[in-house]
Amino acid sequence: MLLSLNESPVPMRRVYSLAADLEQDTRRVTLAQQLTRDSSKPLLGLKGTFGLFASGEWWANVNKREIPLLFVSGVIRRAYFAGQDSAGPNNTIDLVSSDGAISTVGIYTNDVRDVELFVPGHLVHVVYALDELKRQPAADGGVNYSRVALEMAISEQPA
Repeated sequence: MLLSLNESPVPMRRVYSLAADLEQDTRRVTLAQQLTRDSSKPLLGLKGTFGLFASGEWWANVNKREIPLLFVSGVIRRAYFAGQDSAGPNNTIDLVSSDGAISTVGIYTNDVRDVELFVPGHLVHVVYALDELKRQPAADGGVNYSRVALEMAISEQPA
């Protein structure tokens, strides 16, 4: 596990694991890997720099932190539905970090019932793998990444 929940100031509960998610949706892995291998689509999909998505090599590189990881933590300021549909469960949160910065992140859960845990005042930790896309460079001239959510945890009580 990448998130160190023991170091949190309040008890935390892991509500999302990409590994568990992919066990339920093996087609996602197949499609992502096919797109990486498809040379007729040089601007679509992952580059495969650290191995094919969710392969043994890819997971080893995640665990060795060869793939850049992004850790985001903060207290929920707002939970809401973002999207074109007019209704739906909350799928987005605004987090306030310890330095006052606000980040907007998606809600990831392996059990849809856990969405109700995402309420203002609760602490959230999420870690992303920054996997290089085929399309390079990014608009700012840097590396163009896909943010792949690996784990998400939420506090069991307000922070």
